[in-house]
Parts: sequence; C-alpha cells; structure tokens
Amino acid sequence: MVSDLRSAVRASVLLACVIICSNVLCPVGAYLYNNRYAGDQVFRITPSDAEEVQTLKKILGHMKVDLWQPNSATLIKQNATVDVHVKHNNTRGLHARLKHEHIDYRVFISNLQSEIEKQTGYRSSRRRRSESQYDYEVYHSLEEIQRWMFDMNRTHSDLVDMFSIGKSYEGRSLYVLQLGKRSRHQKKAVWIDCGVHAREWIGPAFCQWFVKEAINSYQYDSVMRRLLNQLSFYIMPVFNVDGYHFSWTTDRFWRKTRSRNHKFHCRGVDANRNWKVKWCEEGASSHPCDDTYCGPFPESEPEVKAVAKFLRKHKKHVKAYISIHAYAQMLLYPYSYKYATIPNFSCVESAAHNAVTALYSAYGVRYRYGPASTTLYVSSGSSIDWAYRNGIPYTFAFELRDTGYFGFLLPESLINPTCTETMRAVKAIASGLLKKCETDRDRFPYI
Repeated sequence: MVSDLRSAVRASVLLACVIICSNVLCPVGAYLYNNRYAGDQVFRITPSDAEEVQTLKKILGHMKVDLWQPNSATLIKQNATVDVHVKHNNTRGLHARLKHEHIDYRVFISNLQSEIEKQTGYRSSRRRRSESQYDYEVYHSLEEIQRWMFDMNRTHSDLVDMFSIGKSYEGRSLYVLQLGKRSRHQKKAVWIDCGVHAREWIGPAFCQWFVKEAINSYQYDSVMRRLLNQLSFYIMPVFNVDGYHFSWTTDRFWRKTRSRNHKFHCRGVDANRNWKVKWCEEGASSHPCDDTYCGPFPESEPEVKAVAKFLRKHKKHVKAYISIHAYAQMLLYPYSYKYATIPNFSCVESAAHNAVTALYSAYGVRYRYGPASTTLYVSSGSSIDWAYRNGIPYTFAFELRDTGYFGFLLPESLINPTCTETMRAVKAIASGLLKKCETDRDRFPYI
C-alpha cells in the first residue's frame, strides 16, 4: 500500500514536471544555453576617423568576436557605431585596448546571459494548446510555429492555404501560408518572408502577427478586407528553419543556414548573400567561417533555391517582395549592391515614405528609409536585388526595432508594439499596389 502510494506520488510529480516544461522554455541545466554567455558583453564602439577605423579593425581581427552591427569588419566606417559581442575572456583586454587607443566606446550589455534570460522569459507561461490560446506576445520555437501554421490552415480554410515549397539542408519542410479570399482569376500577390537570419527572432514573431491580424480583422477592417479580397499574400514565417532551430537549442546568436562545408569545419551560409545577383561581390565574404559567407555558388542553399524557384514561377503575379529583418529601424529598397537609382524610384520611394509614415503613426517610432546601399551598407547577392531583377517592382527589407539598446534581444514586452506599427507599414505598401503609379516601363526591370 505504502509503495503504491509512493509510486503514485512519484508519477504525479513527474507529470507535473512534464506539464511545466511543456509550457515553459526549460533551460538546459541551470541556465539557458548551458550558461555559455555568462560574463559576455556587447560593446558599442564609435571610431572617429580613418586611423581609428583601421586600428579597430586590427584589434577586432586579433580576437574572436561576433559583430552585430555592421555584420562584417570590412563595413566599419568612421563616426558609425559598431556593436560587437565579446566573449567574457576577451572583455578586459578589449576595454584596455580601446582606452589605450582613445577610441570612444561604451558597454550596452554588461552580462549577455542575464539579458538572454530576460528576453526569452523562460519562466513565462507559453500557451500553445490551440489557436484561440496561442500567445502572439512571446517568442515561439520552430516546432510551435509549424504547429500553429497547421492550426491556422485547419481552422481558417476560407482564407488560409498552407503548402511546402521544399526541404531545408537538414530536411525540414519549408512551409508557406497563402492568405486571401479565393478567386477564380489570378490576383496580384505579395510575398513576405521572416527569419532569414536565425538570431532575428522578432521576424518570425511579426509574420505570425500579420497572419493573426489579417484573419481576425477581415470582418470589421475595410482596408484589410479589401486587401485580402483583391490580393494574395504568401507568408513564410521561418525562412531559415535550420538556423532558427539552432538559435533556440544551441547558439542564440547564430545567423547563417546550417549547411556543411567540406573544406572547413565552419557551417552555414548567409541566406541574404546567396542570391544570383552580383553574387559574392562587395559586402559578401568568400570565406566559409564569416557571417556574410556567400556560399560555394548562387542558390547553393536549398532554402534560397526553393524560394527563388517559387518566385520565378509566380513572378507575373507577385508585385511586392518584403523581407523582415532586425535590427536598425530602417526600410530599405534596391539597390543593395551599388550606388545607383532604380528605374521606378519615384514609385518605390513614395511607397516607402507612406509605409514609414504609417508606422510612425502608431507610437512615434522613426524609421530611416532609402536605397540599402546608401542607407545601410553595400551588399551583393541580396534577396531584394534579386527579386527586383526578376521583375518584382516593389522589393523591401525591413530592419525592425530597435537601434541597439536591446539589439537582437528585443524583449517579449516589445513584440506587440513592434508588430503593431510594422503591420501599418506593410498594409500601406500592399494598399499602394491597388493604385497605379507611373514608371519608366522601358527601363524596368533591368539592373
């Protein structure tokens, strides 16, 4: 009798643990990621002249660091801030070197591990049992997001259609949701992808938010109803599925895909440098260990190849391509790879202006906008340049909140306002597709 009671107690305790861990992001060991970021710091460094730029490049080149902004040392410029994640065993040395060289800097994250614990909120309840309980104000793992996609497809079949466009390097399905009212004729379409770079978690959070808002507001919001009646939206919540999964299980700041390289131990390719447009030129790296590695050849990554194939197949109907990134608070359009004006500049610039104005109207958050090459930096092999070259007239990359206070660790408390304001911007871009804008048809879309 006593042994039966003990067994029952043990079973109920075990069940309680399972329930708790199924609703909470359970840390590995005592801390998330095995406490690997304890004592790591993020520095914000501002070189004031060309000499300091070269000195800083040399300093960072002699230690293993993770550049957050810009994402390559070659892009460091004078009077532009450099955000860099430094391992705990290098922090003291970097402090000393920067002080010795009189280079202006400050530490904006003094203990990266504690910030990760705060952002992920692993103690918070994670409601995910059904669509009605799904919590859009927490970050979700790949498995949760894909379960949610199946739920949305099942419960909103009048507006949602789910399909796969291929498999990732590690064999995961690349799912897309098509949103819109069924129509006999082929409608204009908008493509939106999120999670190209694994560590930018606010991206997938926005794609889920967009789907939720579009469906929930269809009945009472005349603008959204018109958009879903007259347009199709292709939403890819997690582009880089392997990298995103890895950023949850092993390395919170992983950026690239997870493909293997036969010559180097380093894994992955920058999925936003792997497109067949001025591939592997300025702003991309040919070294497999770099975060901006362009890959062994264009579309080497099955994720990029699958999306490119889909967009090529539907290019007559896709009129806007939108890719969601973080962080910088910018709205970027072509060109990325060169300093030049696109043929339909006036139409695209007007759409960008309307989008950032709509975004600002929510909470007064300011976004810079303009060509990616001049507004952010030059980069080759990007998705927006590729989409533009392939005949999609409106191609944009959002860099969502913030400007560096939280960096890639945007707290869950800011998911709602960030997604709410971005929703306004995307609706403004989509609404613009329903109006005519005169452009130089003879010149477009040649690059």
